[in-house]
Parts: sequence; structure tokens; C-alpha cells
Amino acid sequence: MNERLEPALARVLQVGTYVSMGLVALGTLLFIAGGGSPLDGGPVLDLARFPADLAAGRPTAILWLGVLGTLLTPGLRVVGAMVGFARAGEWRMVGIAVAIIAVVGVGIVAGLVTG
Repeated sequence: MNERLEPALARVLQVGTYVSMGLVALGTLLFIAGGGSPLDGGPVLDLARFPADLAAGRPTAILWLGVLGTLLTPGLRVVGAMVGFARAGEWRMVGIAVAIIAVVGVGIVAGLVTG
């Protein structure tokens, strides 16, 4: 693999984690400042309302953006590795990355279907 790819992928994880955790912290603080209580359970994620809530700067949307970023950052690293492996012609590793993405995808679909 390209010697520059691994540090770049590590940077994706680092920056993605810091940004996501910052958003979670900010959303949590704004949620509490607005009268919400973390002891009452977390806010519900409504994907239909999420873009509008985020555009309006609602604390729950900021919190959920951080949570989603935390969940998506490792996947972004796998996709980046897959592209790097493809550019290097390492097709076996591309296949492994595709398999990882497929397993995660099946898990997401199974979770959505079963509730």
C-alpha cells in the first residue's frame, strides 16, 4: 500500500473522532441548557426531521450529528483503504474491504428490519 495512505487514513480517524466528540459535547451541553435531562433518556433520532432540525441548530440534531459521525468515521476509513488498495492493484485487500462493508451493511439492514 502507498506509504502516504496509512497516515492519511489515521488522520481521518483522528479528525473524525475529535469533530464527532466535539459535536456530541456541544449538543449535550445545549440540550441540558435548554432544559433537557440526560436522565430522562436520550432524544429520538427522526431522520425525516433531522435535516431541518440541523439547519435550525437544534441541540438534539447537533448531538445526533456527533453520534452519526462517530459511527460513520471507521467506515470512511475502510472505504478510503479500499480505494487505496484498488489504486495499488491489491485486489485481495479490496475484496476484504468490500466484504467488511457488506457485513456492516447487512447488519444495518437487519437492524432496521427487525427494529
